[in-house]
Order: sequence, then C-alpha cells, then structure tokens
Amino acid sequence: MGPDLPLLRNEFWSPRGYGTGWLADTTKPVTWTDVPALNRAGLYVTSRTMITDSPPSPVRAPALTLRYTVGIATMVIMVALVTVLLAGPAFAVGLRRRRRELAEIAAQGGSAGQLRTIVLADGLILGGAATLVATVLGIGAGTLGAPVTARWGGQTGPPQVPWPPVLAVAALGLLTGLVAALVPALQAARQNTATVLADRTPAAADRRGWPLAGAALILAGLGATVIARRQPDSVWVLASAVPVLLGLVALTPWLVRQTGRPAARLWLPLRISVRDAVRHRSRTASAVAAVMAVTATAVAVGIGTHSEYMDRRNAYTSARPAGMLAIWAGTIDDATWRRLHAEATRLLPGVPLATGYQARNAENRRYALRYTVRWNGIRTRRTAAIGDQALLELLQGRHDPQAAAALANGKAVVFDATALRNGKLTLRAGSTSGPPRTIEVPAVPATPADEHQGGALLPRALVEQAGFSTKESQLYAMHRPPADSTLWRDLAKVTPRVTVASEEGYQNTPDPGLWGWLVGALVLVVGGTLAATRLAAADMRPERATMAAIGAPPRTLRTVVAGQALYISGLGALVGLAAGAVTGVALSRPMTTHGAGDPATIAVPWPFVIAVVVGLPLLATAAALITRTRLPLARRLL
Repeated sequence: MGPDLPLLRNEFWSPRGYGTGWLADTTKPVTWTDVPALNRAGLYVTSRTMITDSPPSPVRAPALTLRYTVGIATMVIMVALVTVLLAGPAFAVGLRRRRRELAEIAAQGGSAGQLRTIVLADGLILGGAATLVATVLGIGAGTLGAPVTARWGGQTGPPQVPWPPVLAVAALGLLTGLVAALVPALQAARQNTATVLADRTPAAADRRGWPLAGAALILAGLGATVIARRQPDSVWVLASAVPVLLGLVALTPWLVRQTGRPAARLWLPLRISVRDAVRHRSRTASAVAAVMAVTATAVAVGIGTHSEYMDRRNAYTSARPAGMLAIWAGTIDDATWRRLHAEATRLLPGVPLATGYQARNAENRRYALRYTVRWNGIRTRRTAAIGDQALLELLQGRHDPQAAAALANGKAVVFDATALRNGKLTLRAGSTSGPPRTIEVPAVPATPADEHQGGALLPRALVEQAGFSTKESQLYAMHRPPADSTLWRDLAKVTPRVTVASEEGYQNTPDPGLWGWLVGALVLVVGGTLAATRLAAADMRPERATMAAIGAPPRTLRTVVAGQALYISGLGALVGLAAGAVTGVALSRPMTTHGAGDPATIAVPWPFVIAVVVGLPLLATAAALITRTRLPLARRLL
C-alpha cells in the first residue's frame, strides 16, 4: 500500500466512517487469518476472499410475535379491503346487466344457492385471470429490475423468485376476487323475479342496521386509537385504524343518501349525476369507500412520515456551526502539536484559525467538561469548548458585543439556554484516569450561528480558576474542504493520531417514499374513480340516450359523466381526509417520541395532503371529461 495507488473516498468502510482508502494488488489473497496482524498495524482491510469465504452465519426466521402477526394481518386486511372496494362496482354493474338472465333461471326453478354460485363463478374467473396476469407481470418486472436494485443496494447474485410469498399474494388476489363478488351474489339470490322480468328497476333499500354498526365500529376504533397512540410501536395505531375504516365503509351508503338530498340546488347536469349515484348506492358506495380508504391511508402515512422527518430534523444538533472545520489529535507532545499547527497553517493559507484548549489537572491528566441538556425531548450530553474571542466569533458567525464582554469577564457563553440555572452552568469534569468532579460556573446565554447548534464556550481564566491548567489541542476554521482534499492525509504525515472533521450540517432529505405514496394514490384513486365512472356511464345509457334525443349538447353529456367522477372522488377524499388525519396524528406520537414526557412532533405535509385530497379528485374529474359521449339512438317503448 502507498500513496502512489489510486485514492478512493467513501467507497470502502473506514474507522469511524471517514478517511481514505487504497486499492492494493497483493501477491496472495488476503484472508481472515491475516486480519489480526493488519489491524495491529493500524490497517483496516477488505478483500474478495474475505467476502466469498466468509463463514455463513445462520439465518433465523423472525419469531412470530404478536406485533408481527398484527402487522401482517393489518396489511392483508387493508390490501384486501381496497381491492374488494375497487372491484365491487364492476360486479354490481355486471349483476344489473345479467339480472334478467338470472331472473329467468330463477323462474325455471333455479335456487338461490345456484344464483349465488353463478355470480361467485364470475368472481373466481375474473379474479383468477387478474391474479395470473399480475403474477406474471410482477415476476417479469422483478426479474428485469433486479440488476438495478442490486446496483443500488450492493447485492450480488442472479435474481430468484421467492415462491412462498409470491404464491401467498396470488392466493390473496384470488380470494379478494371472490369476496368482491360476494355482495352481488347475495343480492342476486334475493332479487324479486317478477319485478325484474317486468323490466322494473327494484328500489334501492338500505339495511337499517348498517349505519349503527358503522358508527359503533368507528367509536371502537377511535377508542383503540387513543390507547394505541401511547404505545411505543406504531403498528398498534395502524391496527386500530382498521375498525375505523370498516365502520366508514358500512356508513358510506348512508352518507351517499344524505349527501344526495341537497342535489336539487345543483346545476342540472350535476343534479342528474348525484341523483343517479344516490339511486344506485350499491355501485356508488363501493367506489366512494375505495377512494376513502386510499385517501385515509395516504394521508395517515403522509402525516406520520413527515412528522418523523421533522422530528429528526429538529433533533439534529451539533456543537459547531455548519461549515466549520475542526482539527485535533490524541495524546501528543508539545513539539508534535507545534508541527501540526504549523502544517495546518501552511495547508490552509488565508484561512483564519482559532485555537481550542484542553483542561488538565495537576497530574497532567486530560479532563472533559460536560453538561446535559434536553434537545427536542432527548437528553443530550455536550462537551464545553475552551477558547477565546476568535473561537467565539466562529461559533456565533458574527461579533456579539454582549457575549464577548461576558467571555472577557470570565463567564461561560452558553448556546443552550435551558442548561442554565440561576445564571449558572453545572459541569461534570470527567477523565478516564482521574476522579470526576462537579463544578458550577457563571454563564450567560447567547445566540449561535446555526439554529441546530448548541454547546458552550469557557474562557481559559474560568477553567484555571476551577483548578485546571489549559493546553492547546484543537484548531477551528470556517472552511469547507473540497471533495478531493488531501488535508487529512497531509496532516497524518505529522502524526497518525490527527483527526479532521468538517461539520456539514443537517443532511437528511425528506423521504421520497412520501411521493411514492402519492403515485400509488394517483393510480388507485384516479383509476378506481374512472372505472366506477365508466361503469356508471354504461349503466346510464338509456338516460343519456334520452338526453341526446331531446337535444342535450355533447358537453352536457360529458358534464354528467364528469359529475359522477367528481362526486365519487370528492366525497371519498373528504371522508378519507378526516379518517387519515386522526390516524396520522395518532401515528406521529410513537414515531416521534423518545421516552416519557417527550412531546410528540406533529407536522402536516400540506402540499402532499392538498395533492391527495384536492388534486386527485380534480384530476379524476378532468379525465372523466374526455369520456366518449356519442351514443347511437336507442329505441324506447312508450
């Protein structure tokens, strides 16, 4: 190994996560037996042989705990619920188109069980076909995308199909097809044969017990949510949201009927759309409930995820402002430190350097002066720096006359105001080789350069009054080394104990998965709404043909169809917003609290919520406006 070999940065693991590395061509493979000797020489290595010949560690399947079981069950219920609700309108319209055929079968002696079997067979065939196509497409997409995923995740090896989970998901898809056809099958078995054969539309009847059952489930789910939000695991909040969603699904037909009452005040095309949706509540309620479930899930996950991101952002803290460079070394003598200082000055021409000091006792033992403060609800230990006016200006990013005067008068300058008690800062002086001490020093609060910055600066005179001596041990500068900087390598020539750290500030970015949820909601909400709208348009062919026959312009026909989309997606989005907001607020507590007494961070991603609740219904309505409205003239019996 040597400096003539290619220099790699951030490619291989290095101690403490920083530093440089080299590629080396050795005469023989580096194996695990060579590692101890290389480590004793201060080298950290990895090689192809170490990776390929590493003894495989036993992989144990995760224990089937209650938490794991509840999480899997919640996910399965949510997926099945959304799928059933999206497929429900198709089976409902299919039943309406075949009700005369089913009535003729019943008139010829067909039993109710046989009618149910016919409709369930539709669900089995359609669900089986959809499952087969989705499974093939999923396996193909996974196989083609495996190389890309391997490149991002560092995985190697040929792609393999995990057949047990794939077959389990396929079975779930087949089961949801049958469940989606279950309600139309029950309706087919109960339809009035004489009414259907007389070409009369049976009146839509609501089950009286459903609103009460839905309200009971909602109250039970809300009570469970209140209890679950105080648990340390978020899976319980997600599980408690299931009865709330099921209750809203049961309550949706009642909501559809209630929202149809003000339809008389609407513009004529919208009035026709809403009244048709209310008249066919079995078709409409399923689509509204599907949009509601998707919106509620997206809003809840969005609030929880964004709250966690904001909590991590608020919890970030540093004793140095962003952009500050720090140089220090371990136990070195004064001559080595002077050479290190001179070399740093040479390598950083024109960059002002501020000096930091280290506290030592009478036996020349090093001591760290620390204090504890709560930052964003988390107990954080900080090490107080020791320095002069130059370091104070770097830590504050400006000249603060009041802080400078306090430091000159022998007072500590503290950037954590909550750490002060009656104008005093309590420090614990600790050493690896000496007894600890507790000292109390006068202090004043000050504003740092960075909003996430804390810490304290002690004047040398104050530390020496406490019985310590001070010695130069750190260098600070407001300087960002370039990516190809060789500063650490050059300083390491003076002493290998040197450490170079650059404070980069808060680097975490918002979770891109949040917008992945928006894409998923886009597909489900817009796709489900358009499917239900087109089914409703096909179901309204006689009415639309009558409107066209009496002179209704094409834009009126398009508005009637778009009104269905606006009503379905708008009502579902509003109800989903209420349900998702409650779950999201509850979800933010276990995701952002760090112990008893720590308040939860609740942050609403307003652009995301507006895009889901307002943008998606408008997009679905705009897409419905392009629905083909030209109809052939229909022969009507008068």
